[in-house]
Amino acid sequence: MIKVLIADDQELIRQSLEIVLNARKNLEVTDTVENGLEAVRSVRKNPPDVILMDVRMPKMDGVSCTQIIKENHPEIKIIILTTFDDDEYVYNALKYGASGYLLKGVSMDGLVEAIETVHSGQAMINPDIATKVVRLFSKMAQADYTIPVESIGLKEITKTEWKIIREVEKGASNKEIASNLYLSEGTVRNYLSSILNKLQLRDRTQLAIWAVQYHVGEEDR
Repeated sequence: MIKVLIADDQELIRQSLEIVLNARKNLEVTDTVENGLEAVRSVRKNPPDVILMDVRMPKMDGVSCTQIIKENHPEIKIIILTTFDDDEYVYNALKYGASGYLLKGVSMDGLVEAIETVHSGQAMINPDIATKVVRLFSKMAQADYTIPVESIGLKEITKTEWKIIREVEKGASNKEIASNLYLSEGTVRNYLSSILNKLQLRDRTQLAIWAVQYHVGEEDR
């Protein structure tokens, strides 16, 4: 059972998400809150596995809340619910360790898939904002936010894994990577798990940011 906390300042959205998610056999909504401050308090009382986090909330926004929760509960996965004009929010949420970035208006099946994906340790980025997120990665690569990896891990990366890393750098989904490299999605997931283990990175988001900083797309491997 995946425990989910919903943080959104719109009551209708909170109630709708709670009803839909609780109808799924493998999901349980543990609490619904209307701002980041309440989310932090809720996590202290009953830590969830995944948080659906709106970015624009009163008292404490989703970015500040993400930072606090990830510092104290790094195991909790956070999915940011965003809109197209939330660049700065998404940029900072990336820095603080959010694992998913979805546009409000995503289908319920898409939302459930995202929850299951981040819970399994992967990242989930809505295809509609993938290009924007890659652009944000570039900004982060030029700033003071760096993702270090051990050189010994780099030596263990295979040619196929480098190809997958380049696809991740572009913002490609597992389905797109599978299609581009003529692999199954399951094989892509296995490769990604191996890559993260070798480079000792937390998730796909860190891998994408590192790939931009390392200029993987420019490497001839």
